[in-house]
Amino acid sequence: MNAEQTTGRVWNRRRTEKQRRLAEANMPGKVIPTDQLVSVLENLLAPGDRVVLEGNNQKQADFLSRMLAEVNPQKIHDLHMIMPSVGRSEHLDLFEKGIARKLDFSFSGTQSLRISQLLEDGLLEIGAIHTYIELYSRLYVDLSPNVALIAGYKADRKGNLYTGPSTEDTPALVEAAAFHDGIVIAQVNELVDDECDLPRVDIPRLVDRLRGGCRQAVLYRTALHPRSAPN
Repeated sequence: MNAEQTTGRVWNRRRTEKQRRLAEANMPGKVIPTDQLVSVLENLLAPGDRVVLEGNNQKQADFLSRMLAEVNPQKIHDLHMIMPSVGRSEHLDLFEKGIARKLDFSFSGTQSLRISQLLEDGLLEIGAIHTYIELYSRLYVDLSPNVALIAGYKADRKGNLYTGPSTEDTPALVEAAAFHDGIVIAQVNELVDDECDLPRVDIPRLVDRLRGGCRQAVLYRTALHPRSAPN
């Protein structure tokens, strides 16, 4: 390949796009106020994005899934959702509202009947039904996420994350997004000032993040948002 063939080639397209989205979100810091989360999601997401939504036997990004279901389908639509476990009603509300179109998953449980109905109605397409290992592996190959919505327990203001008694698959989801210059938003129960106030650091601040609140979220740049701690 000669110099003429490489002229004009952009080698940092994903990173540039991430920075553009973060600038449009106009975040004052890493913590997303709860009442601004839907608006932030509408700026950080784009139609057709691949979005990881964490959910498994131990913990669910329940607050983030509810907020995602509130975005305007005129702005955000045809998302490709990647969910290890489809277990909450709002997971499928995304497809009924037109916010999402395609689904890759591993387990559906109580939502299996509704999935079949959405398929019959033409509101949902299935990419594949994976084993968990296959799904996590493909996040680093052909299913790399533009945005990952994850669940933690505590975070500090620098973006270090404590995932609680059960880390489960959270690090794999975060790393897949960070590796491809994606954005990570984590909901946490409590926001602390310093990593010394965390029981341990399960996911270090290797990349910029945002947090926001229950519910809050923390935005990793890659994104985090703490959910408000329960009263």
